[in-house]
Amino acid sequence: MSNDFFQLSNDAGIAHLQLNRPERMNTLAPPFFPALRDAVQGLNDSGAVRVLVISSTGKHFSAGMALDVFGAGSPLMDTHSARTRLRFQESLRRLMACFDVLDDARFPVVCAIQGGCIGGALDLAAACDLRVCSADAFFTVQEIHIGMAADLGVLQRLPKIVPQAVAREMAYTGDRMGAERALAVGLVNAVLPDAAGTIAHALALAQNIAAKSPLAIAGTKLALNHARDHGTAASLQHMAVLQSAIFDGAEMAEAIVAWKDKRPGRFDPLEGVAPL
Repeated sequence: MSNDFFQLSNDAGIAHLQLNRPERMNTLAPPFFPALRDAVQGLNDSGAVRVLVISSTGKHFSAGMALDVFGAGSPLMDTHSARTRLRFQESLRRLMACFDVLDDARFPVVCAIQGGCIGGALDLAAACDLRVCSADAFFTVQEIHIGMAADLGVLQRLPKIVPQAVAREMAYTGDRMGAERALAVGLVNAVLPDAAGTIAHALALAQNIAAKSPLAIAGTKLALNHARDHGTAASLQHMAVLQSAIFDGAEMAEAIVAWKDKRPGRFDPLEGVAPL
Protein backbone atom coordinates (compact mmCIF):
# COMPACT_ATOMS: atom_id res chain seq x y z
CA MET A 1 0.00 0.00 0.00
CA SER A 2 1.28 3.49 -0.79
CA ASN A 3 -0.13 7.01 -0.89
CA ASP A 4 1.17 10.57 -0.94
CA PHE A 5 2.45 10.28 2.62
CA PHE A 6 3.76 6.77 3.31
CA GLN A 7 4.39 3.29 1.99
CA LEU A 8 3.10 0.27 3.89
CA SER A 9 4.27 -3.32 3.60
CA ASN A 10 3.69 -6.50 5.59
CA ASP A 11 6.19 -9.36 5.73
CA ALA A 12 5.43 -12.41 7.89
CA GLY A 13 3.42 -10.42 10.41
CA ILE A 14 5.83 -7.47 10.62
CA ALA A 15 4.26 -4.40 9.04
CA HIS A 16 6.47 -1.48 8.01
CA LEU A 17 5.01 1.98 7.49
CA GLN A 18 7.55 4.39 6.03
CA LEU A 19 6.96 8.13 5.61
CA ASN A 20 7.96 9.03 2.06
CA ARG A 21 7.95 12.80 1.55
CA PRO A 22 11.64 13.59 2.18
CA GLU A 23 11.53 16.56 -0.17
CA ARG A 24 9.08 18.16 2.30
CA MET A 25 10.86 16.84 5.39
CA ASN A 26 7.93 14.44 5.82
CA THR A 27 5.66 17.18 7.12
CA LEU A 28 2.21 16.07 8.25
CA ALA A 29 -0.57 17.61 6.18
CA PRO A 30 -4.21 17.15 7.33
CA PRO A 31 -4.94 14.20 4.96
CA PHE A 32 -2.02 12.29 6.52
CA PHE A 33 -3.88 11.78 9.77
CA PRO A 34 -6.92 9.79 8.55
CA ALA A 35 -4.64 7.90 6.15
CA LEU A 36 -2.48 6.79 9.08
CA ARG A 37 -5.51 6.01 11.22
CA ASP A 38 -7.17 3.89 8.55
CA ALA A 39 -3.95 2.03 7.71
CA VAL A 40 -3.19 1.13 11.33
CA GLN A 41 -6.82 0.25 12.04
CA GLY A 42 -6.81 -2.04 9.01
CA LEU A 43 -3.67 -3.79 10.24
CA ASN A 44 -5.22 -4.18 13.68
CA ASP A 45 -8.49 -5.53 12.30
CA SER A 46 -6.76 -8.09 10.10
CA GLY A 47 -5.37 -9.95 13.12
CA ALA A 48 -2.33 -11.00 11.08
CA VAL A 49 0.08 -8.25 12.15
CA ARG A 50 2.27 -8.91 15.18
CA VAL A 51 4.39 -5.75 15.18
CA LEU A 52 4.35 -2.44 13.30
CA VAL A 53 7.55 -0.52 12.55
CA ILE A 54 7.21 3.15 11.64
CA SER A 55 10.20 4.76 9.95
CA SER A 56 10.94 7.55 7.51
CA THR A 57 13.06 8.64 4.57
CA GLY A 58 15.48 11.47 3.97
CA LYS A 59 17.41 13.60 6.44
CA HIS A 60 14.63 14.02 9.00
CA PHE A 61 12.02 11.69 10.44
CA SER A 62 9.45 14.49 10.23
CA ALA A 63 9.32 18.26 10.65
CA GLY A 64 5.84 17.94 12.15
CA MET A 65 2.64 19.64 11.08
CA ALA A 66 2.88 21.52 7.79
CA LEU A 67 3.02 25.23 8.62
CA ASP A 68 0.33 26.17 6.09
CA VAL A 69 -2.16 24.40 8.38
CA PHE A 70 -1.70 27.31 10.80
CA GLY A 71 -2.27 30.00 8.19
CA ALA A 72 -4.94 32.64 8.69
CA GLY A 73 -7.12 31.22 5.92
CA SER A 74 -7.10 27.66 7.21
CA PRO A 75 -10.61 26.48 8.19
CA LEU A 76 -9.03 24.38 10.95
CA MET A 77 -7.85 27.58 12.65
CA ASP A 78 -11.15 29.50 12.58
CA THR A 79 -12.18 30.21 16.19
CA HIS A 80 -14.00 33.52 15.75
CA SER A 81 -17.30 32.37 17.25
CA ALA A 82 -18.71 29.86 19.70
CA ARG A 83 -19.83 27.64 16.82
CA THR A 84 -16.47 27.64 15.09
CA ARG A 85 -14.74 26.98 18.44
CA LEU A 86 -17.00 23.99 18.99
CA ARG A 87 -16.10 22.76 15.50
CA PHE A 88 -12.41 23.35 16.27
CA GLN A 89 -12.74 21.20 19.39
CA GLU A 90 -14.36 18.33 17.49
CA SER A 91 -11.82 18.53 14.65
CA LEU A 92 -8.95 18.49 17.13
CA ARG A 93 -10.31 15.45 18.94
CA ARG A 94 -10.55 13.61 15.64
CA LEU A 95 -6.91 14.45 14.90
CA MET A 96 -5.93 13.15 18.35
CA ALA A 97 -7.77 9.90 17.62
CA CYS A 98 -5.56 9.33 14.59
CA PHE A 99 -2.60 8.84 16.95
CA ASP A 100 -4.70 7.05 19.60
CA VAL A 101 -5.00 4.15 17.16
CA LEU A 102 -1.28 3.42 17.68
CA ASP A 103 -1.81 3.17 21.41
CA ASP A 104 -4.94 1.06 21.01
CA ALA A 105 -3.56 -1.41 18.45
CA ARG A 106 -3.37 -5.04 19.55
CA PHE A 107 0.30 -5.17 18.53
CA PRO A 108 3.36 -3.18 19.64
CA VAL A 109 4.52 -0.25 17.50
CA VAL A 110 8.25 0.49 17.14
CA CYS A 111 9.29 3.93 15.87
CA ALA A 112 12.67 4.33 14.10
CA ILE A 113 13.76 7.98 14.06
CA GLN A 114 16.55 9.78 12.23
CA GLY A 115 17.27 13.49 12.20
CA GLY A 116 14.54 15.77 13.45
CA CYS A 117 11.46 14.49 15.28
CA ILE A 118 9.72 17.82 15.53
CA GLY A 119 6.35 19.00 16.83
CA GLY A 120 3.56 16.70 15.66
CA ALA A 121 6.12 14.03 14.80
CA LEU A 122 6.99 13.78 18.49
CA ASP A 123 3.27 13.38 19.25
CA LEU A 124 3.31 10.43 16.84
CA ALA A 125 6.49 8.92 18.30
CA ALA A 126 5.18 9.27 21.86
CA ALA A 127 2.09 7.22 20.92
CA CYS A 128 4.32 4.29 19.91
CA ASP A 129 5.39 1.54 22.32
CA LEU A 130 9.12 1.77 21.65
CA ARG A 131 11.44 4.27 20.01
CA VAL A 132 14.96 3.86 18.61
CA CYS A 133 16.94 6.58 16.91
CA SER A 134 20.09 7.44 14.99
CA ALA A 135 22.97 9.38 16.53
CA ASP A 136 21.94 12.54 14.65
CA ALA A 137 18.34 12.44 15.93
CA PHE A 138 16.85 15.23 17.97
CA PHE A 139 13.45 15.76 19.56
CA THR A 140 11.62 19.01 20.17
CA VAL A 141 8.19 20.20 21.28
CA GLN A 142 8.15 22.75 18.49
CA GLU A 143 4.66 24.11 19.12
CA ILE A 144 5.80 26.35 21.98
CA HIS A 145 7.92 28.32 19.46
CA ILE A 146 4.85 29.29 17.45
CA GLY A 147 2.77 30.42 20.41
CA MET A 148 0.64 27.36 21.07
CA ALA A 149 0.49 24.42 23.44
CA ALA A 150 1.21 21.05 21.83
CA ASP A 151 -2.16 19.36 21.43
CA LEU A 152 -1.91 15.94 19.78
CA GLY A 153 -0.89 13.90 22.82
CA VAL A 154 2.74 14.64 23.60
CA LEU A 155 1.92 16.63 26.75
CA GLN A 156 -0.16 13.71 27.99
CA ARG A 157 2.14 10.84 26.95
CA LEU A 158 5.64 12.28 27.36
CA PRO A 159 5.46 12.59 31.19
CA LYS A 160 4.68 8.85 31.30
CA ILE A 161 7.79 8.06 29.25
CA VAL A 162 10.42 10.42 30.70
CA PRO A 163 10.66 12.05 34.15
CA GLN A 164 8.08 14.76 34.78
CA ALA A 165 10.67 17.54 35.05
CA VAL A 166 12.29 16.51 31.77
CA ALA A 167 8.92 16.54 30.00
CA ARG A 168 8.17 19.98 31.39
CA GLU A 169 11.55 21.33 30.34
CA MET A 170 10.97 20.09 26.79
CA ALA A 171 7.42 21.46 26.71
CA TYR A 172 8.23 24.89 28.19
CA THR A 173 11.46 25.62 26.30
CA GLY A 174 11.10 23.77 23.00
CA ASP A 175 14.83 23.06 23.23
CA ARG A 176 16.20 20.21 21.15
CA MET A 177 16.98 16.99 22.97
CA GLY A 178 19.77 15.05 21.30
CA ALA A 179 19.97 11.30 20.91
CA GLU A 180 22.28 10.57 23.83
CA ARG A 181 20.17 12.51 26.33
CA ALA A 182 17.05 10.92 24.87
CA LEU A 183 18.60 7.53 25.65
CA ALA A 184 19.64 8.63 29.14
CA VAL A 185 16.13 9.83 30.10
CA GLY A 186 14.36 6.82 28.55
CA LEU A 187 12.73 8.51 25.57
CA VAL A 188 14.45 6.02 23.25
CA ASN A 189 15.56 2.44 23.80
CA ALA A 190 18.68 2.53 21.63
CA VAL A 191 20.86 4.90 19.62
CA LEU A 192 22.33 3.62 16.36
CA PRO A 193 25.04 5.16 14.15
CA ASP A 194 22.82 6.09 11.20
CA ALA A 195 19.36 5.84 9.68
CA ALA A 196 19.96 2.47 8.01
CA GLY A 197 21.21 0.98 11.26
CA THR A 198 18.24 2.44 13.12
CA ILE A 199 15.72 0.81 10.79
CA ALA A 200 17.64 -2.48 10.89
CA HIS A 201 17.61 -2.40 14.69
CA ALA A 202 13.89 -1.61 14.77
CA LEU A 203 13.13 -4.51 12.41
CA ALA A 204 15.29 -6.89 14.47
CA LEU A 205 13.43 -5.78 17.60
CA ALA A 206 10.16 -6.37 15.76
CA GLN A 207 11.26 -9.87 14.73
CA ASN A 208 12.08 -10.69 18.34
CA ILE A 209 8.62 -9.56 19.46
CA ALA A 210 6.85 -11.23 16.52
CA ALA A 211 8.32 -14.59 17.50
CA LYS A 212 6.31 -14.55 20.73
CA SER A 213 2.69 -15.59 21.15
CA PRO A 214 0.56 -12.80 19.63
CA LEU A 215 -2.09 -13.54 22.25
CA ALA A 216 0.40 -13.02 25.08
CA ILE A 217 1.81 -9.88 23.44
CA ALA A 218 -1.65 -8.37 22.96
CA GLY A 219 -2.56 -9.14 26.57
CA THR A 220 0.74 -7.69 27.80
CA LYS A 221 0.15 -4.43 25.91
CA LEU A 222 -3.36 -4.17 27.33
CA ALA A 223 -2.03 -4.70 30.85
CA LEU A 224 0.83 -2.21 30.45
CA ASN A 225 -1.44 0.48 29.02
CA HIS A 226 -3.96 0.01 31.83
CA ALA A 227 -1.23 0.15 34.49
CA ARG A 228 0.17 3.34 32.95
CA ASP A 229 -3.20 5.09 33.27
CA HIS A 230 -4.49 3.58 36.56
CA GLY A 231 -3.34 2.81 40.08
CA THR A 232 -1.78 -0.48 41.17
CA ALA A 233 -4.87 -1.93 42.84
CA ALA A 234 -7.12 -1.20 39.87
CA SER A 235 -4.50 -2.55 37.48
CA LEU A 236 -4.14 -5.80 39.44
CA GLN A 237 -7.90 -6.27 39.34
CA HIS A 238 -7.84 -5.58 35.61
CA MET A 239 -5.02 -8.12 35.23
CA ALA A 240 -7.04 -10.82 36.99
CA VAL A 241 -9.95 -10.33 34.61
CA LEU A 242 -7.69 -9.99 31.57
CA GLN A 243 -5.69 -13.13 32.35
CA SER A 244 -8.86 -15.16 32.82
CA ALA A 245 -9.89 -14.06 29.33
CA ILE A 246 -6.63 -14.73 27.46
CA PHE A 247 -5.07 -17.66 29.34
CA ASP A 248 -4.49 -20.45 26.80
CA GLY A 249 -2.82 -23.70 27.90
CA ALA A 250 -2.17 -24.89 24.34
CA GLU A 251 -0.52 -21.60 23.44
CA MET A 252 1.70 -21.87 26.51
CA ALA A 253 2.62 -25.47 25.75
CA GLU A 254 3.74 -24.54 22.22
CA ALA A 255 5.71 -21.56 23.55
CA ILE A 256 7.51 -23.72 26.12
CA VAL A 257 8.40 -26.45 23.60
CA ALA A 258 9.61 -23.86 21.08
CA TRP A 259 11.72 -22.16 23.74
CA LYS A 260 13.30 -25.46 24.80
CA ASP A 261 13.91 -26.53 21.19
CA LYS A 262 15.30 -23.09 20.29
CA ARG A 263 12.92 -22.75 17.36
CA PRO A 264 10.23 -20.22 16.45
CA GLY A 265 6.85 -20.90 18.00
CA ARG A 266 3.95 -21.87 15.77
CA PHE A 267 1.12 -19.58 16.78
CA ASP A 268 -2.15 -18.80 15.08
CA PRO A 269 -2.77 -15.15 14.25
CA LEU A 270 -5.29 -13.21 16.28
CA GLU A 271 -8.88 -13.30 15.09
CA GLY A 272 -9.76 -10.59 12.63
CA VAL A 273 -12.18 -7.86 13.62
CA ALA A 274 -15.08 -7.18 11.29
CA PRO A 275 -15.34 -3.48 10.38
CA LEU A 276 -18.50 -1.75 11.51
